[in-house]
Amino acid sequence: QVQLVESGGGLVQTGGSLRLSCAAVGSIFSIDVMGWYRQAPGDQREAVAVSRSGPSGGSTVYADSVKGRFTISRDNAKRTVYLQMSSLQPEDTDVYYCYAFIRDYSGGLRNYWGQGTQVTVSS
Repeated sequence: QVQLVESGGGLVQTGGSLRLSCAAVGSIFSIDVMGWYRQAPGDQREAVAVSRSGPSGGSTVYADSVKGRFTISRDNAKRTVYLQMSSLQPEDTDVYYCYAFIRDYSGGLRNYWGQGTQVTVSS
């Protein structure tokens, strides 16, 4: 069964950096989309950075609130997506969730979510 395994969350001071990692594990034909979402208590889950595969290498989309500070990258050989977070602010404090849209060998298409990792930015 496919699973998304997250790591890299933690506590950091304002202005600091963290790098999140998410590896897709299991029987996978291809991964069309990988990305990161975040959700504060009582709030909606929002997209932070999303990477879509394509013939020319794919494309990426960032939330306006993180442009210039966060960078998403992928290692397709390792089936892993990263989120490099810099200049972190208290407003970035959230649970961060890895997301993937995956095709299996039987032709199935499914959305997958990681377990979530807490990012806390202290003042």
